[in-house]
Amino acid sequence: MPQYYNIFTRLQVRAPVYPGVPLPKGRLPRIGKGGYPWFTYWIGKVGDTQIGPLYLGFWGLTSLMAGFLAFSLVGLGMLASVSWNPVHFLKFFPWLALEPPPAHYGLHIPPLWDGGMYLIAGFFFTMAILFWWVRVYVRARDLGTGTHLAWGMAAAMWFFFNLGFTRPLLMGSWSEAVPMGWFPHLDWLTGLSVAYGDFYYNPFHMLGIGFMYGCALLWAMHGGTILAVSRFGGDREVEQITDRGTAAERAALFWRWTMGWNTTMEGIHRWGFWFAACMMICGGWAILLTGTYVDNWHRWAEKHHIAPVYPETGVRDPLAEWSGDDGNWRVYPYLPADEAPAAASEGDSQ
Repeated sequence: MPQYYNIFTRLQVRAPVYPGVPLPKGRLPRIGKGGYPWFTYWIGKVGDTQIGPLYLGFWGLTSLMAGFLAFSLVGLGMLASVSWNPVHFLKFFPWLALEPPPAHYGLHIPPLWDGGMYLIAGFFFTMAILFWWVRVYVRARDLGTGTHLAWGMAAAMWFFFNLGFTRPLLMGSWSEAVPMGWFPHLDWLTGLSVAYGDFYYNPFHMLGIGFMYGCALLWAMHGGTILAVSRFGGDREVEQITDRGTAAERAALFWRWTMGWNTTMEGIHRWGFWFAACMMICGGWAILLTGTYVDNWHRWAEKHHIAPVYPETGVRDPLAEWSGDDGNWRVYPYLPADEAPAAASEGDSQ
């Protein structure tokens, strides 16, 4: 039985070490000399066995330095929150966070240990991501390839910047930003959904989830198809694009038999790219419009006939609280004042 190369076989293809195409004039050199790059058996199980050479360049180095500084500041903030106790830091790490400034500071610069550390760490995180994007773009241009990877990364950056910068700026308070921590950032997302009337009714959230599921399905189908025809050379997709052989023909026939239609070796990657990018683009809009344009997504969905309008039950709105001081209902900011329940009687307040 002939052996062929995929993740299920023991066969690994090892070509001579290839340092890469010549670098343009004026670029920093690649990292590594002597016995570098090298081969590894385990990476060869799922990809090319050659490791390196690595090229960082100016933008890569500055990105790593800014990212390291940001991570260090977050770690210091978390360590300070447990009184500089390293045992507690390790024990409670999933629940620790570097929190954004309190709401009363608005968009002003707070003291260092009352939110200022968060802003500084956020600044260096942002610089690290921007520098890395420039590195990805410049690398593609230097190699003469398309810049698709850079623009796919930009879609994710749109989501990231809306979470930590654009939305807080429009809301007028840095306190609207996401805490830097594991579980605290999940708690923040849950609180955002509750505070603004259930994120499930946010149409851009709906679209983003649809693109996420579609992206997972598309790549599972594509990966399964290529693995299935790898015995015919289907893993060499560029060759199949330029000179269709039996692998491409069999893959296309199988898709038409089972799915009713077929994409191409090149087209499936366009599908995957746009599904993944649109997931992040829709997610960014979902965050950006929450609180700035829509105060309650459930009421928005009721107004646009997406969510059912429930009949009045006479039960007080749980989003409002009785205030015994002035004898009125105190309504949270996200509940429109004209929709607040009528004031309760003296007996009801007891």
